[in-house]
Amino acid sequence: MPTPLQLVIHGASGRNGKRLIALGSVDPEVELVGAIVRPNSPSLGGDAGIQAGVAALGLSMSAVWPTVSDVAIDFSSPEGSQHALDHCASSKTPLVIASTGLSPSQIESIERASRLIPICYAPNMSVAVNLTMKLVEQAARALKSVTGGADVEIIERHHRFKEDSPSGTALKFGQIVAKEMSLDSHVHGREGLCGKRPHNEIGYHAVRVGDDAGQHTIVFGMMGETIELRVAASNRDCYASGAIAAAKWLVGKPPKIYSMFDVLGL
Repeated sequence: MPTPLQLVIHGASGRNGKRLIALGSVDPEVELVGAIVRPNSPSLGGDAGIQAGVAALGLSMSAVWPTVSDVAIDFSSPEGSQHALDHCASSKTPLVIASTGLSPSQIESIERASRLIPICYAPNMSVAVNLTMKLVEQAARALKSVTGGADVEIIERHHRFKEDSPSGTALKFGQIVAKEMSLDSHVHGREGLCGKRPHNEIGYHAVRVGDDAGQHTIVFGMMGETIELRVAASNRDCYASGAIAAAKWLVGKPPKIYSMFDVLGL
């Protein structure tokens, strides 16, 4: 049996970080060697397994990175993601970036770091979401020249604790549609007397309710018919399992920015 990959989870005390620990702890192909949290985190010093709701692992939540690791997954915040990127670029550690809400300057930092290390950067790690992105790409391409035009609206739902809006996944869906249909206007919500809807825009609508793990609906509206492509998560394990799959795939790849399309062979 191959030697398990030594995996570091950055953002280990977050909702997704805990699921990464839970799933990683029972995956024979990986060995958890780091559970990184903020220096002021209430979880600091606690056993990573217990914090994640599974059996004790003998691995402490720490603000200090391990000296040796094969790959890291960052599932934290924009600020935390920059910290992970800086560390991994310095230590030449392959990095999966699953954090959202990154600024343009942070995207530039990822591009610079990708000259040194392989990076898998995706707004969503779910297999189903990435397959849906491919379907949206195909639909948008086919509907580009439909008679009367196709109106596109993107509706996303997430839990009340999500800080960025609209979601990074919704924005990625929008980028795909904009490229394929040559649309150049992005409108976030509507209010008041807006007038007729122009054909060159994509509308985004963000819903925040309860503990919703994430839903996205892409609507293509035409005269006389409508297409809706919807993908929904019932829990966070789809994001965690996708990130772990990306980490396994990334090890040994040359420095470059990769996507989940690369991981899944799409």
